[in-house]
Amino acid sequence: MLRLWLFYFGLWLLLSGYFSDPLLLAFGALSSALVAFVARRVRTSDPGARAVSWRWWSPRAIAYWPWLLWQVVLANLDVAKCIVDPKLPIHPMMIGLRSSQRGEWTRVVYANSITLTPGTVTTDLSGDAIEVHALTRQAADFLLEGGMDRHVSELEGVD
Repeated sequence: MLRLWLFYFGLWLLLSGYFSDPLLLAFGALSSALVAFVARRVRTSDPGARAVSWRWWSPRAIAYWPWLLWQVVLANLDVAKCIVDPKLPIHPMMIGLRSSQRGEWTRVVYANSITLTPGTVTTDLSGDAIEVHALTRQAADFLLEGGMDRHVSELEGVD
């Protein structure tokens, strides 16, 4: 539990940028301890949480994160190009997708990956049906091609 607290407190320090105010450091340490305690309780009380946690650091997951980061960069450039263009070439639309993932957690990863990519937002996830708002036709086409679905499916080994 000490390692978990150190991780959370280190993350809190990194993200907050507060290094000298004793009161804020104390609040950060306490909130990190509370989060570590709750995370430990969830892990020991929910057998499914333990089964999922190892997958985040599997070789497949480690290969997925750089790919997702690159997709976020590309989507940022696409959205920035639309904003800078005086004609504002956006074509907002709602699209429906089917996820090929077997597990609930990988469907959630897929839905969250869509939302993390600028220009697209997952608005509903029900079973294997995903509803997405896309800002441009290019963003919608990317999702409809199924590349992101395939990459997420590889996390659980679905072909």
